This record gives sequence, C-alpha cells and structure tokens, in this order.
Amino acid sequence: MSTAELAVVYAALILQDGEVEITADKLQALTKAAGVSVDAAWANIFAKALEGQDLKSILSNIGQPGAAPAGAAGAAGAAAGGAAAPAAEEKKEEEAEESDEDMGFGLFD
Repeated sequence: MSTAELAVVYAALILQDGEVEITADKLQALTKAAGVSVDAAWANIFAKALEGQDLKSILSNIGQPGAAPAGAAGAAGAAAGGAAAPAAEEKKEEEAEESDEDMGFGLFD
C-alpha cells in the first residue's frame, strides 16, 4: 500500500471513531491536515466503498470463521450430498495406518 492509500484508510478510521459520516471531502480534509498529498480518486474510491457500511462491524469480524462467504458455500455443498465422502476418507485413512504397522519397522524393534 502506498502512503496515500494508508492515509485515506487512517482518515476513514478516524472519521468512524468520531462517528462522523465518511465522505470524500472529509477524507481529503483529514489527509491534507496530516500533510499527505492524496489524489481525489482515492478519497472517492474509499468513500464509495464505505458508503452505507458499518466500519466497526467490518473490523470486528475480521478473522472470524463465520465471516467468510466461501465457508458458507462449502458447508452448503457438504450438507447437500457430501456426507458420504468423509466416511470414505476415514476408511482410507484407517487402511493407511494399518499398512504402516504391518511393515515391522518401529522405534523399539
């Protein structure tokens, strides 16, 4: 990330913390006050991306397992008919473990 991008991100966090609406003009004003030259396009992009979003909830859900949309799709696929697949995988794992024991090699042999 460039310095300009980081400045806009920090400005958005400051506005959210102050419970102020995040707009391109306010992002520009904050970055200018910080002495960082930011292209108006960055401020517009961030303002549009965060429009109508609750930044606090976005930040509090980072890294939570239920936050990933791909996880929900995977769970739906497993519920639809993938229940038989894990049983087959367990059976293969058991067979693999048994074959290791039959070789006669061990730590204390």
